[in-house]
Amino acid sequence: MGLFAPVRVHVESLVHPSAQQDALTAARHRAFIAPRLLGGVVALAAFPIYLIVRGAPSVLELVVFFWLAVPILVAYFLSRTGRYESAHILSSLALTGLVTAVAVSTGGIASFAAIWLVVVPLEASLSASRRVVALASTFALAAAGVMALVSGLGLLPLPTASGHAALATLGIVSACLYAAGLALGTEALTRASFWLLYAEEDRYRLLARNMTDVITRYGRDGALLFVSPAAQPLFGCTIGELHGQGLFNRVHVADRPAYLTALGDTAALGESRSVEFRVRRDAGEGRPMAQFVWVEMRCRPLEHFEAAGQDRREIVAVLRDVTERKRQEEALGQARAEAERANAAKSRFLATMSHELRTPLNAIIGFSGMLMKEAALALDPQRRNEYAGLINDSGNHLLAVINGILDMSKIETGNFEITPEPFAPAAAIASCCNMLALRASEAGVALEKLPTNGLPDMVADRRALNQILLNLISNAIRFSDRGGKVTVGARADAGCVTFTVEDNGVGINDEDLARVGEPYFQAGASYDRRHGGTGLGLSIVKGLVRLHGGEIDIRSRVGTGTRVSVRLPLDCERARPDGRRQEIPIEVMRYLPTPVKTPSRPSSFGGDREENEAAHCDGRVKKSA
Repeated sequence: MGLFAPVRVHVESLVHPSAQQDALTAARHRAFIAPRLLGGVVALAAFPIYLIVRGAPSVLELVVFFWLAVPILVAYFLSRTGRYESAHILSSLALTGLVTAVAVSTGGIASFAAIWLVVVPLEASLSASRRVVALASTFALAAAGVMALVSGLGLLPLPTASGHAALATLGIVSACLYAAGLALGTEALTRASFWLLYAEEDRYRLLARNMTDVITRYGRDGALLFVSPAAQPLFGCTIGELHGQGLFNRVHVADRPAYLTALGDTAALGESRSVEFRVRRDAGEGRPMAQFVWVEMRCRPLEHFEAAGQDRREIVAVLRDVTERKRQEEALGQARAEAERANAAKSRFLATMSHELRTPLNAIIGFSGMLMKEAALALDPQRRNEYAGLINDSGNHLLAVINGILDMSKIETGNFEITPEPFAPAAAIASCCNMLALRASEAGVALEKLPTNGLPDMVADRRALNQILLNLISNAIRFSDRGGKVTVGARADAGCVTFTVEDNGVGINDEDLARVGEPYFQAGASYDRRHGGTGLGLSIVKGLVRLHGGEIDIRSRVGTGTRVSVRLPLDCERARPDGRRQEIPIEVMRYLPTPVKTPSRPSSFGGDREENEAAHCDGRVKKSA
């Protein structure tokens, strides 16, 4: 085995690069090159020995030996060009010429060498090409016809009787041996081809069955000809249902133009294309109903049809489920949009906060400056008292605004704690209405408390409930026109108490209603708003309601009014999962900026009011130890 290893390596190196990409083609090239190199080398090596034994050769003998070296040139031609069929044609032509030359010199058609013409098409059969076999047969028949014609005209010397039988026997035996060699070579090549094809198909079959991606092949008319087994879990159906136009019928109607365009461009232009579309997946295990999934398809023309120069090529495509990636892209898009919306809300908040802070600060600075110049201005005691009252009111407004921001920061960080205690909710409603009755009267708004008889006692933070009701009633009064009406009521049902604050004021549009209650969001925010406030009132209400394990519902229509319903459990300690303290869910806090550290001081429920009666009455939340 080691002796012939260099020969095999040399023959392997002579195979053209274009044939080395395919194992079967490379085997055919090696089978063509090796015997011709060997035969040519043997003929050239025997020529000196022949000269020693025979002496000076004749012209015919020189031609024969030269022709025996032609196979080396043919093998070199195949090695340099990779043109397998052309090399076989040249080999058939060389063998026909050699046989014809020997036969013509030894009696023409009756020569012992004429039988070798039969070997010419047999040798050409190794090419597995009908064209090569047809040309080789034509060469042999033409040579036989020429020799028969020339022999019939008596232009060739007749073979001598002595030795004719021996030469004929030698020709037949040698031709049979050569033909047997060709047959064995054909059988070996066929067997090698079978195993190479089997191994290659086995590799592709293994890939097709175990790949999660789906491999498909389309015909010239766009019909599906082949689909790998991975299609069954992807589409939830059998492979047979996808053949023909089965896959096309599953593509989402809106995505069919893109699907057909990708296939058409690939077939017409011979260029690779990629497209994403939705396909229907049938109901199956874990899927109660059919659904559409996103698929990415990358298609390219088949090389075989491209090389054949067809105008419309067959297509091979790979399909991959990208539903999860599309969901992530959609989630990223939504997160980006929410971040942009939150950033815009913060910008609006800062713009309106500058107005809320600048107005009372200007009043404090201005009136305090006038008091500092009391002697020069000759202010009377009544005027001084009026200025001091305005300064006090402006300071209280600033305190309410800042307290609202700090309370919101506490709620968002989960540091805001409540102290549940039993109390009567009807008394809390009455207290809040009494505190805001004067303000409603000054605004020309009727504040009506609905009957609350029969409400059971509840366990909650009373001061937190006061703040919830004060914020809601204060907002309802502020956003009601003079002559309007605000109604406050409550009812008990299914272990809960539902508090309702309703007004017939300006209302909220649908776009803003979806975002009301987000921290720092103000409906219709602008620099020249009719109503002041920081926009934290409803955010604080929403946070306190969640701390109690309750729910809030806001319904409004522009020009008709707003109705806010707060549903709290009768026992908030049992309703909360931890029994002590509940943090605001992260999905609510995603719009908030970096929290502000709350200083160690009593925290009032400032919220969204210029004048926070709760700060002077009972509006602080107790902190638990």
